Amino acid sequence: MKKTIFILLVAILGLVSCNDFLTLSPEHQINEVNYYKSEADFETAVTGIYNTLQSLHDREILLGPAELLTDNVGINSYTYETLMAEFDGAEITSSNLYINNLWVYCFTVIAYSNNILDRTDDIEMSESKRNQFEGEALFLRAYSYFYLVRLYGDVPIVDVAFRSPNEIFSFDMTRQPVSNVYAIIENDLKNSATLLSGLTMPKGRASAGAAKTLLGKVYLTEKKYSDAATILKEVIDMNTYSLVSNYKSMFDGSKERSSESIFEIEYLSGNIGEGNSFSSAFPPGLFGMAIFPNNMSSSGSMCPTRGVFNAYEEGDLRKAASIVDSVRLSDGTYERTLCGLKFVDFSTGTRGDGGINFTSLRYADVLLMYAEALNETNQTAIAHNYLNMVRKRAGLKDLSGLSKNDFALALEKERRVEFLCEGHRWFDLVRTGRAQTVLNAYFASIGFSYSIENYELLMPIPKNEIEIDPRLEQNPEY
Repeated sequence: MKKTIFILLVAILGLVSCNDFLTLSPEHQINEVNYYKSEADFETAVTGIYNTLQSLHDREILLGPAELLTDNVGINSYTYETLMAEFDGAEITSSNLYINNLWVYCFTVIAYSNNILDRTDDIEMSESKRNQFEGEALFLRAYSYFYLVRLYGDVPIVDVAFRSPNEIFSFDMTRQPVSNVYAIIENDLKNSATLLSGLTMPKGRASAGAAKTLLGKVYLTEKKYSDAATILKEVIDMNTYSLVSNYKSMFDGSKERSSESIFEIEYLSGNIGEGNSFSSAFPPGLFGMAIFPNNMSSSGSMCPTRGVFNAYEEGDLRKAASIVDSVRLSDGTYERTLCGLKFVDFSTGTRGDGGINFTSLRYADVLLMYAEALNETNQTAIAHNYLNMVRKRAGLKDLSGLSKNDFALALEKERRVEFLCEGHRWFDLVRTGRAQTVLNAYFASIGFSYSIENYELLMPIPKNEIEIDPRLEQNPEY
């Protein structure tokens, strides 16, 4: 009987070297003919895709490229980790495990999503359920491709499910132009928004609003500013989302799935393998020693920079919710160190087992992206209104009368402090063409001799991927 493993595609993309993966016995494989018998089976399969996002948003993977590469976060010299230090020093190698994992997890999500899309017609189900499953799969595929294209540039386009190993090995795995990748992302998100329109989706699942929000971010990245403004205004006019009054509540676990949340990654503590690992990265620590009252240990491997600490305006309510410069330890003493607070679960005594959800898309981002799109289409006066909505929540005065260029710089600063440690900084700077100017100036200011070159705006293709399939060409100069 013909069998296939759901993520067999991923085997060729990066897990092929794992003996355990390749030697799965038949009882551990999923029978493509018999598995999908009911809506419940599809529900289980789709839930599995969301579970993979937990790994994709692990602290090293998400925060490595997105924050450590920037002026936001640095490596704690007391808990030096070589692989993470490659990001901090802008000297990333193609053998970096986190670069490999990010590639593999993204293509895992893509493979899972393709399986859903390939099989929704295999059984009878209600139209609304079919729309839901297909809409979610399209969103998740686009979500993963958006990470891939921004980090690696040209990547293989895999938009079909494989029902046999032969289909995988005969598939064209050469890298496709960025324009082609963005075309499939746009198409997936448009179709996802249509399919999910009118459906009530729980937070933590894709929705029409999430698809439109992500599409707006895609358009901004492509510099399609008019399109971005149009779709983001649609999200605003949905009247579904709003800014929460208490900024801190979105990151300490007290107000998950809030009115501001558009798409968030669900985590659960309890030593069941579904916790977030932010608590093992940001709190101060010395080689994993337990220093908190509940005996939770931390590597303290990442710490916000003094530069971002000083970037907050006086009276900015977001600062105390995001970063502190001293921490009271279990013995009553204080450690003078910069410490990130977002998504850190201090209620659990287990390192890397946080139960606080990670908010990937939220309404403040919609407002600031819309302001950016308006400014880029010479509607700067109107753009001030949307920037000031976010500033008002932070307890800051309105900005007014800025030129187009000055507004762009103000927006850059606003996004830095609004989204500290949420995985935006690198992508923001690359999108606006400011990465080298900002980051090289930062490196020089702290006495570092290195700088980011043009080729380093893209990550290297993982070395073992190229060894598996030589058709994957490496990015220049890696």
